[in-house]
Amino acid sequence: MSDDVEQVEAPGSADEEAGFNPNTIFNLGKAVVMVVDDNAFSLKLTTQTLLGFGIQVRHRCASADEAMKLLQQATVDLLIVDAEMPGIDGYELVKWLRHAEIENSWVPIMMVSGHTRESKVADARDCGANFILARPLVPSVFLERILWVARDPRRMLKAGGYNGPDRRFQEMGPPDGVDERRADVLRARAAAEAAQTDQPLAAGSAS
Repeated sequence: MSDDVEQVEAPGSADEEAGFNPNTIFNLGKAVVMVVDDNAFSLKLTTQTLLGFGIQVRHRCASADEAMKLLQQATVDLLIVDAEMPGIDGYELVKWLRHAEIENSWVPIMMVSGHTRESKVADARDCGANFILARPLVPSVFLERILWVARDPRRMLKAGGYNGPDRRFQEMGPPDGVDERRADVLRARAAAEAAQTDQPLAAGSAS
């Protein structure tokens, strides 16, 4: 690893947690989740979908500004962010959080977008998100991707102006068994098949 790349130990990702059993049951009800979406209907739909998984959304924010304030006050286990928002968009929010040097800076982040063309996937990857998922959300796929993000094996890095998951991984299918991170409260049995409507954020190399 080059001198300008710093590996960051995210909470809950200590080496002693290696050997994770992929069949472990996740207690979704204990997760502290924040959803950020300027569209009231989409925010409600996402919240209801999560509730169907047994996840109570603790924090619902209608803007990035509102989310920024809460993220500095309350600890979350998973952040779900709409990519396209007026003012400060989802990409800017994620980049701000990764550089904010606060407790939530390394929280797993899933972005949701109506557009997952290659440029948008690259934007999500480069701002430091773990994953981008396309709308409309398919519940089984949404749940699988939440579990994938919770089990994301990539180390968090600071590399030049980039803070986030290691982008040097070239193949990022859902892992069979990896280290747990702070989002280990998201344990549940993944039963859904991988869908073709979403894309992992692993293409390309780190800065």
